[in-house]
Amino acid sequence: MSAPRVVALPVEHRLALPPGPPVLATGAWFRNTVCAARGGEAHLSATVGDLESVDACRAHEAVARELLDWLGAPPAAIAHDLHPDFHSSRFAAELAEACGARLVGVQHHHAHIAATCAEHGERGPVLGLALDGVGLGSDGAAWGGELLRVEGARCARLASLRPLALPGGDRAAREPWRMAAAALYALGRGDEIEVRFDGLPAAGVARLLETGLRCPPSSSMGRVFDAAAGLLGLCRVMRDEAEAAIALERAATRHGACAPLDAGWRIDADGRLDLRPLLAELADTQDAGGGAALFHATLGAALVDWALRAAQSAGLATVAVGGGCFFNALLAADLRARFAAAGLRLLEPRRLLPGDTAIAYGQAAVARFVLEGN
Repeated sequence: MSAPRVVALPVEHRLALPPGPPVLATGAWFRNTVCAARGGEAHLSATVGDLESVDACRAHEAVARELLDWLGAPPAAIAHDLHPDFHSSRFAAELAEACGARLVGVQHHHAHIAATCAEHGERGPVLGLALDGVGLGSDGAAWGGELLRVEGARCARLASLRPLALPGGDRAAREPWRMAAAALYALGRGDEIEVRFDGLPAAGVARLLETGLRCPPSSSMGRVFDAAAGLLGLCRVMRDEAEAAIALERAATRHGACAPLDAGWRIDADGRLDLRPLLAELADTQDAGGGAALFHATLGAALVDWALRAAQSAGLATVAVGGGCFFNALLAADLRARFAAAGLRLLEPRRLLPGDTAIAYGQAAVARFVLEGN
């Protein structure tokens, strides 16, 4: 696999940042990119893919070294994801030691929101709504449905989705029926798991959920999409990335718009968004298309209610969004309309995609703020 070149990049890879010292950012795991910034200019590489193969890791290293050459001077800082086992994180540490640069760890969802803010020239403070499949949280847990207060190098977690268990760990991210089983268990309906998922290792998953063994909790919105698709019978096992979420969006689009479910969500005393009432409704519906449409409508209403309360409490008037869930056109359009109606300014990814290809750009922006002491 040859390394993507960083010269003559298409326009979407030539981005702005406030002028500052040279920095390099090594991205995350999925759809990895590398970003370098000098002066007021940032260059974001093409993706080398997921860092799961030797070829991809070698391509990542080659791109990083090429961008170091483009900087023309040793970087003052090298930024990376908080996950210590990512090849991008380990390589960042090697480069920082070799260059004498400051090593800056950036939480995954902070980077998502920082990328959106940097694209709009927004220095904050903002309310960040980060929705994706997974990113290591500052507490070591799997995050993915987060409300953050972001201002430059500072990021505080204000609230999250109520976690669901991941039965079987990472395997649950590839098999939506497992997330559906986790939703049933969270609803007190674990006795339905074996009947609903006959022909699958449902008895074993039910036992995992009962014992808590190999069931790490996650606040991931991506896994909620998987649970909904599994409950509606739209996707049990994924062959392609985001297959369940895409099937859910397509079913909702074919069905057409519907009203949100009354009392389809709760916001706990600690600010967590609890979507179990919506999942309970999906578990009982026989109409997959209607259920998919109901899921989208209710989720949009719930997210804006949740964000609006947090924004009012924190005194924030701008919401910045990021994360792979915003590839969903139905959800993005609904949130756009609802935030406008609520009087909140919304910042969305425009030139960059909302997923992990933008992570390195967000990391570079945060690294600049760290160097400024902001």
